[in-house]
Amino acid sequence: MRPIRIISISCLLLFSLTTSLIAQEIAVLQYGGGGDWYSNPTAVPNLIRFCNQEIGTVMKDRVNSVKPGSIDLFNYPMLHMTGHGNVYFTDEEAENLRTYLLSGGFLHIDDNYGMDPYLRKELSKIFPDKELKELPASHPLFSIHFKFPQGLPKIHEHDNGRPQAFGIFENDRLLVLYTYESDIGDGWENPEIHNDPPAVRLKALQMGANIVKFAFNQ
Repeated sequence: MRPIRIISISCLLLFSLTTSLIAQEIAVLQYGGGGDWYSNPTAVPNLIRFCNQEIGTVMKDRVNSVKPGSIDLFNYPMLHMTGHGNVYFTDEEAENLRTYLLSGGFLHIDDNYGMDPYLRKELSKIFPDKELKELPASHPLFSIHFKFPQGLPKIHEHDNGRPQAFGIFENDRLLVLYTYESDIGDGWENPEIHNDPPAVRLKALQMGANIVKFAFNQ
């Protein structure tokens, strides 16, 4: 236990230092288990460009990937995670992610279809004492900049389910946001990839901008 405690304290100090230098950055989480963490390669760069134009962020649209067990995690105030299949965190990776999130980090997970049963199991490794809770449409996430009075928008059809946003909280702070049956990340992709109508793609980008603004403003 003692080495883990030393690493955790170092990570907390590093996070405090780096977030003061890199106030606005997003990285893609490169998780294990065989799932396609690299899916939607144009999504986050497009979202970043939209945020820079519409909500005044100043981010580089060159997006890095970071592994859950890496100390580099602490260079980024926000992580984005997506995919279609299996997700797996080692105990060490789960501990590192827990420390990152409790020390100020934010993780957005967007189910690109098929990752839900694997993801829920792995989230319980990170926070065995916490459960995903559905965010009501009245949550500030849905009105912080663009208004979504009905809550999370539906972008792509999966299993005819309603779109849901779930969160893991520490007191009142949102640590993990999990968007399910929405697939907003597909809506961020280049328009020719999914041929979404402009209005649908705009909704996805606006919801994404709300997530970014909320994460940075926490």
